[in-house]
Amino acid sequence: MRYWWVNQNQTYRHEVGGGYLWSPKRKSNDVANPFYDFMREVSPGDAVFSFADTLVRAIGIASSHAYEAPKPLEFGQAGAYWDKIGWRVDVRFTELRLPIRPAEHMDVLAPHLPAKYSPLQHSGAGLQGVYLTRLPERMAAALVDLLGADARDLVLGYRAAEEPVVPGAIGLVQWEEHELQQVQLSSTLDETEREAVVLARRGQGIFKQRVMQIERACRITGVTHEEHLRASHCKPWRDATNEERLNGENGLLLTPTVDHLFDCGFIGFEDNGDVIVSPVAHCESLVRMGLDPRQPRNVGSFVSGQRRFLEFHRENVLLRSSFLEQV
Repeated sequence: MRYWWVNQNQTYRHEVGGGYLWSPKRKSNDVANPFYDFMREVSPGDAVFSFADTLVRAIGIASSHAYEAPKPLEFGQAGAYWDKIGWRVDVRFTELRLPIRPAEHMDVLAPHLPAKYSPLQHSGAGLQGVYLTRLPERMAAALVDLLGADARDLVLGYRAAEEPVVPGAIGLVQWEEHELQQVQLSSTLDETEREAVVLARRGQGIFKQRVMQIERACRITGVTHEEHLRASHCKPWRDATNEERLNGENGLLLTPTVDHLFDCGFIGFEDNGDVIVSPVAHCESLVRMGLDPRQPRNVGSFVSGQRRFLEFHRENVLLRSSFLEQV
């Protein structure tokens, strides 16, 4: 279990009531933001302290990894935000009966504030621009002590219960269905093209044929039998244009289990073929799937077009951040 702090002054009612965190991927000027990138480090079972209106008001337990999802409708004007895609993490929040105001307890909390990416000023005031940040274990323990029995039951009780985690994809499913509907209603595609784009969503049809002109086997398992291989999009079908959805250079041949790891962002690839394993991936499961994170692997070179699409995957799908080790 790791511990996170989320500032929810403007979104508390929506996120705590709806059971999720949501952030853009980047700032409005397209610059990376560590407090958005931290979303990609959250794992099921992590604890999230919710801060709003100067109070720690709720604690949540994450029930999913981050996944792409449109901006929630309740955040603004009516209408679907299909063009505003960010990170979503599903969280089971519980509001506290006895919230605390950190500013009144800085003699206890201040010594434990992280030197970088702190959620609070030394006065106890919140920091503008901070959304999600990781807490040192000692600060989390101090918060739990100050919050009392409710917090101990939530955090320690979860550890004892080891509840099964149900992966979520709220928003992502609707987004893909919206994109599918746009294809089916498109007046610029003929019937054959529409069918090809729809089949490409499942890694089949013309898209798979085009990928097979470049790839011969699963990059991880070495399986070559076509029936056991899926054409996996590097730039996901939901993110891609119709042209990119059918572009063979936007694909890799993978067995279904490896396709799952790649599609969910648990693994990725460097341009030189080195396998990247996400820090949130479950190592024991990877080993059982034939990929041991303790033994670095290179899967061979990629053509130039694949490298372009793999860059998108690293930036927008892979669950990792360069900020984890800074905390």
